[in-house]
Order: sequence, then C-alpha cells, then structure tokens
Amino acid sequence: MLHGKNVYLRPIRQDDLPKLAAWTNDISIITEYNFFHLRQENESERRFLEGSLLSDQFGRLVVVTHKSSYVVGNVSYHQRRYGPNDGSIAYNIGIMLLPEHRGKGYGVEAQRLLVEYLFATYPVMRVEASTDITNIPEQRALEKAGFTRDGVLRKVQWRSGDWHDMVIYSKLRGE
Repeated sequence: MLHGKNVYLRPIRQDDLPKLAAWTNDISIITEYNFFHLRQENESERRFLEGSLLSDQFGRLVVVTHKSSYVVGNVSYHQRRYGPNDGSIAYNIGIMLLPEHRGKGYGVEAQRLLVEYLFATYPVMRVEASTDITNIPEQRALEKAGFTRDGVLRKVQWRSGDWHDMVIYSKLRGE
C-alpha cells in the first residue's frame, strides 16, 4: 500500500467491485468531465478476473481514507508513447473522487502518491495528466501535487456532442 497523511492507495479487492460498478455510469460521481458514453459496469470485474488491474501498461488503485478506512475514489494510469522506443513512454494519470470527499486535499495527496509509485516502479521520465480547460478544481489539485502546466490541447476531446479543450500537465522525474 502507498500511504500518505490522510489517504492511502491500495490494489482493488473483490469486495470493491460492486462499488466500482455502481460508479461507472453515475454522472454525479464521475462528473461530466469523465462521461463519454455508457460503459460496461463490469469492466473492473473483468480486469480483476484477468489479473490486469495492475501492470506496466495500465493500473487502477482505490483511494482510502486513513480516518474511516472508506474507499473514496480511485486513481488510474496508462502508458502513452511519444516515440517508437521504450524511452519514449510516459504515464498519463487520472482520478475520480466521490463528490462528498472532494475539496479536502485527498485528490492532491492521491495523485502525489500515484506519481511517487510510478517513478519508483518504472523507468520513465514523465508522468502527465490532462483535464478539461473548465475543470479548475482539478487544475489546482495538479499544481498542488507538483505538476507543471504544459499547455492547452485545442478541441482534442469529443464529449457531450461537442469538442473540448484540454489542459495538459506534467511532472518529470526529480522535480
């Protein structure tokens, strides 16, 4: 487990799967920034049974509070290639927190822990995250977690019947 002051990250257990399934298409939980289309609610269960929830290609961990041992969300990562060799791999991370646990610093801490884990585990130079240009709370969280704003990707995401600009952030090994 990866421990911070207020939260820790741990692998998904079988008893987490019903919660994750229930969150999959609930827009009040995943927000409009993460709703692209209806998804299979058993995706996490399928990956869990395949043993593919934690690998060098993709991973998902739950965010748990130390205070109550309650699962308050999840973080994920996936590889992004910027060239043909393994030296060109970066990790892109994402986060989802239950609405009642946002704004408490849990997201900052969880993202910081995930970055530390990725740098400690894999030989990559860059971890990045992107968010909708209107998602100011996540932009602030990324900056508090030590990320640098790299720029705006214009009209890069199709969601809810329209094109959206994304802000991309990065943290380099050693920063």
